[in-house]
Amino acid sequence: MMIRSERTGDAAAIEAVTVAAFKGAPHTAHTEHLIVRALREAGALSVSLVAEDAGQIVGHVALSPVVLSGGEPDWYGLGPISVVPALQGRGIGTRLMQAALDALRARGAAGCVVLGDPAYYGRFGFVADPALVLPDVPLVYFQVMPLNGTVPVGSVRCHPAFAATA
Repeated sequence: MMIRSERTGDAAAIEAVTVAAFKGAPHTAHTEHLIVRALREAGALSVSLVAEDAGQIVGHVALSPVVLSGGEPDWYGLGPISVVPALQGRGIGTRLMQAALDALRARGAAGCVVLGDPAYYGRFGFVADPALVLPDVPLVYFQVMPLNGTVPVGSVRCHPAFAATA
């Protein structure tokens, strides 16, 4: 298995992986594939990596810019991250996460935020920090990871693609 950047022609396979990965997931509106599509169409997929095994895309992770209320630059939002259900629990998501964070570090990113399971994302160094919040989201599920400096004080606004419904 290898992790590589998304290529032209990968969009349909990425969408299929994302739909499959979230099909039975609780706490979702099942719009993750629409979010990835909208980010791509808006040119806002700052990092888009796939896990490929035997020529098939089996996982994907997206990173897009976020806006901080204090104006601090170079912060990104991670997600969605998807692995086909039959291969979940085999380290593919971990490899995608590590590659995504390495890509952000290579860009000189200031930090990354994620909305999700604290037990999963905490393994990579994400923590809930009351200094930086996503409005209307419980603090425990919104986590931050400064990559260059400290956690700024304020709120985060994700790309409008996160409101995609069709």
